[in-house]
Amino acid sequence: MIDPKIDSSWKEVLFDEFQKPYFEELKRFLVEEKQRHTIYPHGSNVFAAFNNTPFDNVKVVILGQDPYHGANQAHGLAFSVNDGVPFPPSLQNIFKELRDDMGCDMPKSGNLIKWAKEGVFLINAVLTVRAAEANSHKSRGWEIFTDAVIRLLSEKKENLVFILWGAPAGAKASLINAKKHLILKAPHPSPLSSYRGFFGSKPFSKTNDFLKERGLKPIEWCL
Repeated sequence: MIDPKIDSSWKEVLFDEFQKPYFEELKRFLVEEKQRHTIYPHGSNVFAAFNNTPFDNVKVVILGQDPYHGANQAHGLAFSVNDGVPFPPSLQNIFKELRDDMGCDMPKSGNLIKWAKEGVFLINAVLTVRAAEANSHKSRGWEIFTDAVIRLLSEKKENLVFILWGAPAGAKASLINAKKHLILKAPHPSPLSSYRGFFGSKPFSKTNDFLKERGLKPIEWCL
């Protein structure tokens, strides 16, 4: 299911990670899961975040938790849904903040692939999930892998912006060198926590201010 069909730039950076015993165990687990359950996203989209934002192109990292577990929602980019799929509540709130922060119109589609192509790496801490069972693939090895991804981005690149929404994402700040990169933490955009400081946190304009200060092209956030 996940013999890593992944962009060559990432394959090179992550080569050692793919050889480790935990990753072999993770692959075995996913093969067994696929035989017994419906798994999201589809196997060809498990590494979509990596394939749409090659390592050399990453400018911003937005970290989610695990994929949407409803039919036709998840397609491998954190917080994003396929064209034509109703916006989940967290994504609705992200778009409200986008409108308030950047003056963007409310997008017609919840597909964030345009951001990915701009250099926004939309990565979940866990890359797969069982249908209708949130967090069902938690603690199976994905977190070890995505922690390594965050650590390698921090070590090998400079002037990245890490956008960490919610406590689990915020805890990943310990993997990031804050002297080289900007870390933006805020409550999660879900309806349960969005009014505790997500709204008004201005992650999009703060990201672009940081990039422009360093002579880098800002992100075209409006979709």
